[in-house]
Amino acid sequence: MAETSYFTVKRFRFKIFGQVQGVGFRPFVYKIAHELNLNGFVKNSENGVDLELEGEILQIEEFMNILNSHRLPPLAHIDTIEQIEIEALYREQFEIIHSSSNVNNGSKVALVIPDTAICKECILDIDSPYKLKYYDYFATTCTNCGPRYSIIQTVPYDRDNTSMRKFKMCDSCEDEYRDPLNRRYHAQPISCNDCGPTLSGSIEKTAELIKNGKIVAIKGLGGFHIICDATNDETIDKLRVHKNRPTKPLAIMCKDLQQVKLLASASEKEQELLKSKEAPIVILKKALDAKIKISESVAPNIDRIGCFLPYTALHHLLFKQLQNPIVATSANLGGEPIIIKAQDIKEKLPFVDFILDFDRDIVNGVDDSLVQVVAGNIQMLRLSRGYAPKVIKLPYKSEKKILAVGANAKNAIAFVIEDSIIISPHIGDLGSLKAFEFFERTIETFKRFYDFEPDVIVHDMHPNYETTKWAKAQGKELVEVQHHLAHIYACKAEFGLKDNYLGFSFDGTGYGSDGKLWGGEIFVGDERKYSFKPLKLLGGEKAIKEPRRVALSMLFDNYSLDEVLSLDLDLIRSFKESEIKILHQSHTKNLNAPLSSSVGRLFDAMASFSNLLQFQSYEGEAGLICEQNYNPDVRDAYEYKIVDGIIDIEFDFFDKELITRFINTLAQIVIDVSKIEKMDVILSGGVFQNKTLLELVSSGLEKENIKYYHQRETAINDGGIALGQAYYLL
Repeated sequence: MAETSYFTVKRFRFKIFGQVQGVGFRPFVYKIAHELNLNGFVKNSENGVDLELEGEILQIEEFMNILNSHRLPPLAHIDTIEQIEIEALYREQFEIIHSSSNVNNGSKVALVIPDTAICKECILDIDSPYKLKYYDYFATTCTNCGPRYSIIQTVPYDRDNTSMRKFKMCDSCEDEYRDPLNRRYHAQPISCNDCGPTLSGSIEKTAELIKNGKIVAIKGLGGFHIICDATNDETIDKLRVHKNRPTKPLAIMCKDLQQVKLLASASEKEQELLKSKEAPIVILKKALDAKIKISESVAPNIDRIGCFLPYTALHHLLFKQLQNPIVATSANLGGEPIIIKAQDIKEKLPFVDFILDFDRDIVNGVDDSLVQVVAGNIQMLRLSRGYAPKVIKLPYKSEKKILAVGANAKNAIAFVIEDSIIISPHIGDLGSLKAFEFFERTIETFKRFYDFEPDVIVHDMHPNYETTKWAKAQGKELVEVQHHLAHIYACKAEFGLKDNYLGFSFDGTGYGSDGKLWGGEIFVGDERKYSFKPLKLLGGEKAIKEPRRVALSMLFDNYSLDEVLSLDLDLIRSFKESEIKILHQSHTKNLNAPLSSSVGRLFDAMASFSNLLQFQSYEGEAGLICEQNYNPDVRDAYEYKIVDGIIDIEFDFFDKELITRFINTLAQIVIDVSKIEKMDVILSGGVFQNKTLLELVSSGLEKENIKYYHQRETAINDGGIALGQAYYLL
């Protein structure tokens, strides 16, 4: 390097925190240091990246300007930099040295980053016959893309700490791996046709089977997909029977963005998400004039469809052999986590005709992320592959290590370590033993990542949640947080809010501080000030599966038994007379008929009154169908009253526009209460996944110049509960 004047030379030590391991950050630093004639070194540590720079002070300042600019590698992100001046060593080189294994105060804080979609450069490599080592190679990756979280066992992110450890690099890969100016420098999953993982079968055979109406399982980044031709009615119907999934929508993977546009309408923002490095499933509106006829069985009874694009080299190679879109749904049994081993496919999903596996192990299972766009902004429905682990930085360091264990449905967990809240990928509903084992395994995984042992565990108030039972068995300090308040705090966490807000927390069901079932709550600060008039859930949990029971309960609130039996309603005809009489006894005597203030259950009732849905095969089905039947030409709403904080809507159960006026009424209630309370507003909970409702509320609040917040990059449903629990304690 050029000689440095000893009179102006300075040396600084930097500790860099953020998404800086396994993302090409060190070679980026190396290149800039060489360009600026700076000496020193850079290395990974268990906290992030350690850097020492020596040289002219003006050159060091220029280096820091570049580091703070937008010129970082695609996956890199800096949160904070600590800097101290140290004694100059007057050495003549800058180098990348091996990772440090020293632990700082007994904790690791280097971030484990999400898996990302294959980059354009790697796609060019697999398509180029001039690059034989990568040509048609299914596991091609580089520093800017590919597996991370799914293959890592612990930090720092080095090959020996991943499932690539067993694959010895060939000389050519070793050369690329060692070259700081190469795109694959220290790309831990680097491999090629000569030295890397191998497939258990041929891509050509897999494609032929799909074309011929067979169901196959293909290994992805974080688990297996069950795949079949998305245009084949008979095959999809067979898949639904075997998976016991009668109507829940299935996601489809399309060859490219052009193919997506042939079957769905996609806004600029939706297209941006489809093409992003995160590559989530994006919920789109079905095209009215679709040029590709997707089977009606893919997403029956609704006008939405979940689409995503190929995100691994294997997917791209598969689509070289296929023309039609494919159904690509998570390989699992209902209520269980995604399958990561071929043997489990054979045992649990014996209907699968063929398995395409490879011998790079998945260490941490991770499902596909699910998003939609509302009013031009992303709304996270399932935070997982591509986005998680997700980090929210705090403006201070927590004195305690905190574990928040979330809800029982759509579970995710959150950890507070120093100045970070780290949210796990989606775990799922904890209604099965396998799902609960996955919950426990995920906790152990993150403990291993960060040498983490919680000082405090935060849990839901519900005494029967598996997460609550687990928390109480750990012998740690416990804090419980009410479910709907946790929804509000999740939104506060995403936006870094501290003051009191007017919080609307609308969802399906959650345990209230009074021991009753809540779900339509309005908070002023931490105080529940308003709530919807409770209704009786006839048969308890059965009412969640049967919207007609919720509707019948509302009729019992307003009519005598004889009057109910004489009503000309389809929901009445869906019952036997004897059933109605038994349920009336349940209603009058409060037998297995718990009270609930849930807005989600009101949506169920609206679907039943409108004879759109009497039985629900998956959570949220009634809400989706209600949204599809909203009539934008109807602007008026029902009357309602608020007495002692209880909101009572005056429904017309026979109204042909019942659903539309109900949604309009909900929006009006939010706007009216916001005008009364004169506070900034937070909207959270699963009900606000309803795009129509959220857009009506948003536009109404904007017209009134009322500032409002709702989650975008964290889950607005129960997947955000752990984040809210953690932030509440902080």
